[in-house]
Amino acid sequence: MLADVRQEFRRHQRLAQEAMTQLDAAGFFQRPAPHVNPVALIVKHLGGNLRSRWTGFLTSDGEKPDRDRDREFVLTDADTRDHLMAAWQQGWAALWGTLESLSDCGLEQRVTIRGEGHTVRQALMRGLTHVAYHTGQILYVVRLLRPESRWLTIPPDQSRNHPGDYFQSRTPQR
Repeated sequence: MLADVRQEFRRHQRLAQEAMTQLDAAGFFQRPAPHVNPVALIVKHLGGNLRSRWTGFLTSDGEKPDRDRDREFVLTDADTRDHLMAAWQQGWAALWGTLESLSDCGLEQRVTIRGEGHTVRQALMRGLTHVAYHTGQILYVVRLLRPESRWLTIPPDQSRNHPGDYFQSRTPQR
């Protein structure tokens, strides 16, 4: 199971990062509508979430006391693209470090997230679902802001031209 979970996390990280390369600085911070988060805030939130959840995964609550989730949805002067991407990379590094330390035989071990008990398996699925949700948001916002951008998934009317190579497209770790 862990090999499959790693593959899916890698796929979502790659999709999100490739989508972000299609935005210039203004697009990265552009709010598509008044109550829609710009990619910058999604990056800030996901970086904070990954760092919190996957640092000390087996030994501490996944909601760290130093995390201020509400501030992850507020842009400040310190939130440059480079700063936000560095926090994004820190979050992913915490995830990759934790995933490398786990084994399939430990999937029923108990961990805590926000005071709630989970098996490692449940926490992995919760984390993967969260990453997938925000990856979809990033791809959608990029498509909305840059409709001419390159398709990172199968483009409309191209399904018949794409063979079933989902598992053959595995990329090396990180």
